[in-house]
Amino acid sequence: MLIRTALAGLAAAAVAAAGILPAAAAPDPVKIRIASDHTPPPHPAALAEILFQERLAEEIPGSEVLLFPSKALYSVPEAVEAMTEGNLEMTWGQFGKTAQIDPFMAVVVGPMLLTTPGAIDAIDGFETYAMLVKRFEDLHNIKIFGSAHLSFYMGAGSGSRLLKPEDFAGRKIRSMSPVENAALSAWGANPTTMAFGDVPPALETGVIDGLLTSLGGFNVVKDQAPFFTVAGINGIVGDYYWIGASMSWWNSLDSEQQAIVERLIVEEMLPFAKKANWCNDKRMIDKYGTEDPSKPGIYIMTADEAGVLADALGSGTADHIKKSTPGEADEWVDKFAMEAKAAVAANPMGSHWLEETDCSEIEPWFERFAKKKK
Repeated sequence: MLIRTALAGLAAAAVAAAGILPAAAAPDPVKIRIASDHTPPPHPAALAEILFQERLAEEIPGSEVLLFPSKALYSVPEAVEAMTEGNLEMTWGQFGKTAQIDPFMAVVVGPMLLTTPGAIDAIDGFETYAMLVKRFEDLHNIKIFGSAHLSFYMGAGSGSRLLKPEDFAGRKIRSMSPVENAALSAWGANPTTMAFGDVPPALETGVIDGLLTSLGGFNVVKDQAPFFTVAGINGIVGDYYWIGASMSWWNSLDSEQQAIVERLIVEEMLPFAKKANWCNDKRMIDKYGTEDPSKPGIYIMTADEAGVLADALGSGTADHIKKSTPGEADEWVDKFAMEAKAAVAANPMGSHWLEETDCSEIEPWFERFAKKKK
């Protein structure tokens, strides 16, 4: 018996000396549900979620990421509540829509503030953003991993060109959240907050005359609202995604699982989402862009044209946010405006890595989920 034990010990030592060590046990599989209200692929955010879904299954075999776009499981406000209660793992959220649950989230929303790709991508370094991240962890039991981009060219679509305040005057225009109502009101429109799924029939029946949406949204309603106008990057709408997880669920993971999930989100999913969004905007403008505002299609205003809307808006958005948030949020509204101005100055057009994206690398993802014509 002693001889057998000694031989076993010698064998183990020899294996170790040869560098042959037992394989480390793989982390236990992880199951994640991600709720969102963006549309399914080829929406850029949906493509990024699928990338995460596939990569997590590779890194932790047996893992599942179940995706619920278009409010199939929860709306953004409902998802926040579900994560707070520990009933949902993750959400692809949006600051403006989350303000229904926590008004402070509106302090980073508004047009004509972050007006370059680099400035938009700098938001995660803002003190305002850090305040919201801490607030969500402390008050809502939610860990925010980072932000992502909505279409840079959010704009206004209608049956005719919306270029000047008088073009908006008296029109019933759909907004995405109450924050956009301030700008629409300043331009003379009658704003109505409406889920995107209700927009096509509302346009068809004349319930609304136009809408604020992304280039992807324009692609859906271009037959009903063929004239789409943008006032440069973030010129008409300024809002951003956030990606977060329930702390109740997050703390149930071991350190190895957490490290893998966070790395895939921060280093792979979010950068891919930003590239896909940039390339999707480019695809849409290349296909539907026009330099003649009298013709249908996507028209990007000149600086002078956008300036007319800016003058009419004035401080309307900031004033609205201050009126609809607790008094202690006022300083953060002003702080964000200051940080945005500094970020634009530090990140002029043409200076950011995103603008050098090779969209040919992203195109196969769009083709993979393109609807086939019958």
